[in-house]
Amino acid sequence: MAKKAEQRLVKIFDTTLRDGEQAPGNSMNIEEKLRIARQLEKLKVDVIEAGFPIASDGDFEAVKRVAQVIKGAEIAGLCRSSFKDIDRAWEALQYAGERGRIHTFIATSDIHMKYKLQMEPARVLESAVKAVKRARSYTPNVEFSCEDAVRTRLPFLAEVVAAVIDAGATTVNIPDTVGYTIPFEYFNIIKYLKDNVANIDKAVISVHCHNDLGLSVANSIAAVMAGAGQVECTINGIGERAGNCSLEEFVMAMRTRHDILPYRTNVVTEHLTPASRLLSTVTGIMVQPNKAIVGANAFAHEAGIHQHGMLMEKSTYEIMTPESVGLKTSSLVLGKHSGRHAFKKRLEELGYELDDAELNKAFDRFKTLADLKKEVFDEDLDAIMTEEIMRVEEKYKLDHITVTCGSFAVATATVQMEIDGKPVRTAELGDGPVDATLKAIKKLTKCKAKLLTYNVGAITSGTDAQGEVTVKVSEGDRTVTGRGSSTDIIEASAKAYINALNRLGVMKERFEERSAL
Repeated sequence: MAKKAEQRLVKIFDTTLRDGEQAPGNSMNIEEKLRIARQLEKLKVDVIEAGFPIASDGDFEAVKRVAQVIKGAEIAGLCRSSFKDIDRAWEALQYAGERGRIHTFIATSDIHMKYKLQMEPARVLESAVKAVKRARSYTPNVEFSCEDAVRTRLPFLAEVVAAVIDAGATTVNIPDTVGYTIPFEYFNIIKYLKDNVANIDKAVISVHCHNDLGLSVANSIAAVMAGAGQVECTINGIGERAGNCSLEEFVMAMRTRHDILPYRTNVVTEHLTPASRLLSTVTGIMVQPNKAIVGANAFAHEAGIHQHGMLMEKSTYEIMTPESVGLKTSSLVLGKHSGRHAFKKRLEELGYELDDAELNKAFDRFKTLADLKKEVFDEDLDAIMTEEIMRVEEKYKLDHITVTCGSFAVATATVQMEIDGKPVRTAELGDGPVDATLKAIKKLTKCKAKLLTYNVGAITSGTDAQGEVTVKVSEGDRTVTGRGSSTDIIEASAKAYINALNRLGVMKERFEERSAL
């Protein structure tokens, strides 16, 4: 095993709040971004990319607030290679002082230069250098990205990298923007730059891998082995299309395979599971059960031979401990006799930090739930946070539902809601109670969204378990996910659908803000 003194530090650049948010359904408001940023601070990631300041007023304010609040990590803001973008980025990042990082980029592949930029290579090179110099006028902490680097001609890639380092870039990112490369090819690209860029030792090589071929983590590891010093990744691997390199998977690969990977990160891995759960709660998008590291089945053993081996010696079938990623061995934490202090402490362990007003609201909901259920689990607490604390701004709000149905009766749902604070009510027939309820909501909201998927499951075991409903709806080219929970599955369905419609409204507002720029 490599001794700790021999382990090279690899910086973790988290882009959950920027690239991660760009995936459909992952839109976050400022307060939600701050919650995630605080959890990333607990994880001790080296850099938090907080957003794209020029994209909208909302994105600008989010980057500004993260720069003001977070004190440990560097704070990055993404910007194109234009002075307007760079100036706007620093306007938000300046509150982080020397920890503020301007991250500017331009595409360098032939296909992007020809069809997207419609620029000749010489002009692209000139724009890259000018952008870095402009950013450098604000801060020495400048990162430059060659968009679509893996499809860029290597001699031109090396020329751009050398030029931006001469211009003052201290980090150069070689992204696999479209998830196209494979490990040995990516290794060779990084090695080519190490061997052919004379000033490469004056900058940290960063890598940013997408998961279109399911190779983002493997590619990132290969790049580190070739000499990269920073990996850009996201919690749960969220991001554009198939997502980004999963932070938890990369970090645990480094930690678990010290015998052949002599590298280390600063990440406090015991906060990985709370970070994963917090992100799922904020976005309403759950990780699949078989997801590595943080999936529900990651440490579950059902086969008899596996169970026997685990009872004899855990290392027979577990290459890491549940505790090493922040998973508690006991899932039962609270009941109806639990007090406010214990409730607050458990929420903090799960990654939630609440002010007094939020704590009171969540505790009241917890007590109500505890009267209905014999046992309250961590998953129930996640659901409470989703329902009471982390919902998007509510244009639509559910008051109550009355449903009648039976084997020989047509299902009827009467729904009362508040729309912009005004009470409205209607009744609708349906093929079943859920269908009738969603039809009534759609009628009241006058929405044109199409329901794409509807999934229902129990959050925990038992007949008194809360039901959790996840829906996906679309309108035009926008797709969002909504989530709702209740011991009544009809109510959970209504909450999920309304949550999705509210998220859709937020996306529309942000699109209008960006269009006005």
